[in-house]
Amino acid sequence: MIYLFTGDDFKKKIANYEKFMKSLPEGMETFFISKNDFNKTQVESLYSGAGLFFKKCAVIFSDLFEREEIADFILEKLEWMYASGNTFIFMEGKLSKPILDAFRKGRAELNIYELPKGKKEKFNSFLLANAFGDKNKLNLWIYFRQAMESGVAMEELVGILFWKAKDMLLKKNFSKFSEAELEDFTGRISYLLPEARKKGMDDESAFEQFLLEAF
Repeated sequence: MIYLFTGDDFKKKIANYEKFMKSLPEGMETFFISKNDFNKTQVESLYSGAGLFFKKCAVIFSDLFEREEIADFILEKLEWMYASGNTFIFMEGKLSKPILDAFRKGRAELNIYELPKGKKEKFNSFLLANAFGDKNKLNLWIYFRQAMESGVAMEELVGILFWKAKDMLLKKNFSKFSEAELEDFTGRISYLLPEARKKGMDDESAFEQFLLEAF
């Protein structure tokens, strides 16, 4: 099955996405794939057959349609994804009518959430901080992608996550992380962007990888 969550109303889109994710079978294997780590071979393996260690899985794609070459590949494979026993979930910004029509033709379930014309919603960076505090990797990743989609500066995201970890240390909130883990996180995130730039790495890719490996 294919599910598309699209539009510029982040609040409604995320709320309904989270509600949908809770409806998936407990313990289902989940994969996260964004435009920065997209791999055609990996995607083909996920719709062509079951994995070695799981029968069915959920594959969550984010912001793939920002890159034309990826979009073309995905649109050609929608029929295969639909026929697969796996679940494919797309989280995207506002998409054009031809792309939406292609998803309809591919028998995807469309969930479109758009703001009234002329209104632009500002991303709430505290959503990212709260996802970290809850040790929720899924939401941490999704909110990061939404922040990127809405143009939030990397420095703002680094600042909010640094503040959250420090706040947990000061309040001795070690229900999700140990003191050592929080100290390590604050140390690593402080130097994340300068180190990435020194090595000539893409800021967004480096930050996304850091978050996926944060816990």
